[in-house]
Amino acid sequence: MPLPSTFSFSSPGDAARAAELRRVKALATLVLAATLALFVTAKILLPVHPAFGFVAAFAEAATIGGLADWYAVVALFRRPLGLPIPHTAIIQGNQHRIADKLGEFIEQHFLEAAPVDAKLRQIDFGSFIADWLRDRKRSTDLARFVLHLMPEALSATENSGLMTFITRRVTTQLQSIDLAPLAAGTLRAFVAEGRHQGLLDDILRAIDQSLKQPKTMAMVREKVRDELPTLLKLYRADKFLVNKLLASATSFFDDVRNDPSHPFRGEFDRMVLSFVDRLGSDPLYAGKIDGLKRDLLARPELADLARNIWSNARSFIERSASGESQVLQQHLGRMFMEAGEALVGDGELRGEINQGFVAVLRSFIADQKSGVSTFISDQVKGWDMGQLISLIEINIGRDLQYIRFNGSLIGGLAGLGLYTAEFLLRWL
Repeated sequence: MPLPSTFSFSSPGDAARAAELRRVKALATLVLAATLALFVTAKILLPVHPAFGFVAAFAEAATIGGLADWYAVVALFRRPLGLPIPHTAIIQGNQHRIADKLGEFIEQHFLEAAPVDAKLRQIDFGSFIADWLRDRKRSTDLARFVLHLMPEALSATENSGLMTFITRRVTTQLQSIDLAPLAAGTLRAFVAEGRHQGLLDDILRAIDQSLKQPKTMAMVREKVRDELPTLLKLYRADKFLVNKLLASATSFFDDVRNDPSHPFRGEFDRMVLSFVDRLGSDPLYAGKIDGLKRDLLARPELADLARNIWSNARSFIERSASGESQVLQQHLGRMFMEAGEALVGDGELRGEINQGFVAVLRSFIADQKSGVSTFISDQVKGWDMGQLISLIEINIGRDLQYIRFNGSLIGGLAGLGLYTAEFLLRWL
């Protein structure tokens, strides 16, 4: 059951209107009393002179007209003199019907699709959002509000099983990705940009430095020594050969690194491109990459890593929400402000936002307008009619009281006219 609504008449405007209403009521009542007194006086003085008959006719009709209009005005709001006269207290007696018709009128004429759509299109929601976000204090408050909600949202996500669902969906999507064409395309772009030549330089530099290491030279010398005939070992040919090999290799590496058009670079290009082509088309390579992907996704370490990342992220968000750290809040505030600035300069995006709001609100109002009609009807039915009538009287009662003045004047003139016609007929 709706709660009764209450009205306040404490504002200066209401007080002034109430005082004016009391003044006009008193004046209308005074006019009625004056016409009645004039009628009685004229009737008493009628033997003195026939002219008082005209005065009496005017005053009599004016009194009747004033009384009739007083009755009509009072009957609109309450029962005249408290008497149970039929068809009085019209507003009180028809409260429920008025409530239903008011709700129906608003639904049919105010919440129709065409006027609602026209009104919504006049509102620039995008500019409002942009100006709102550009304000530093509002963006900071919004960031603080979002931060306070995030820990609860994370807990709800974990407790609802949504995290498990998301994890499964992500894993399924990753497993469905064909990595071989993706890797081939990435490598092809890598080669097209010439970045593989820099990789070649790094590899040659690393090999050169590794060969010059004493341990590496000792290992190579030992291998060469094992392969040489005994006679050559006596002449220490192994040392000579190793030194020559290292010198030749170093010279070759230097030549390749210093010459962008060295033939070896062309061979390296062909070798890499051949590998890229095979990677994108050879089922064997695709199978190996797919197996590597499945093995990687099945590793328990990956699940542990994901849990650690989630735990650390949640801990960081909780510390930020509790005020221990201001980093995330400041970052969110700046992000909201930057979003507002970007929205100011993007008329197309603002237009899309406006269209989205219009579509959503139009649909919402269309779905809820019958509920709005019912809500308005229920509220009006729950109003205190005594207070409602007082509210109506304060705002339009002054004009209604002038009906009494008009009734007295028009009734008096009508009575005077009829009496004059009667008087003339008697003399014909």
